[in-house]
Amino acid sequence: MEIAERPTETLLDLTPLAAQKVRELMAEEPDAESLVLRVAIQGGGCSGFQYGLGFDSGAAEGDHELVLEGVKIVVDPFSAPYLQGAKIDYLNGLQESGFKIENPNAVSSCGCGHSFQVEEGEELPEGTQVGGCGSGCSH
Repeated sequence: MEIAERPTETLLDLTPLAAQKVRELMAEEPDAESLVLRVAIQGGGCSGFQYGLGFDSGAAEGDHELVLEGVKIVVDPFSAPYLQGAKIDYLNGLQESGFKIENPNAVSSCGCGHSFQVEEGEELPEGTQVGGCGSGCSH
């Protein structure tokens, strides 16, 4: 597994504000020094796929490993093509706050921005269904 610091063709981008928030949240965890940020997509959500962000103990076999803005990030091989070129930001405003992913691969998104759809012909992982995103949006 290869770790890349700002590779030429970046799989993901992380804004400085998002990186700062990740580091703050990570610092609250008891094993913060050994954690990585796992970015993934999962079948489900009202538009077909939904984003998953969470802390993990490390990379798994085949994961893409990145260090962006000082944050160690891992992406599984299934999620990587769907996230290619995506940018993770953190918003802290009156109307919207939390992590936001701008994904150039999404052809449409749910109103809440937590789920998205890709080009026709892309298959959902076996055993997944399209359903409500669970984040309180109207879909």
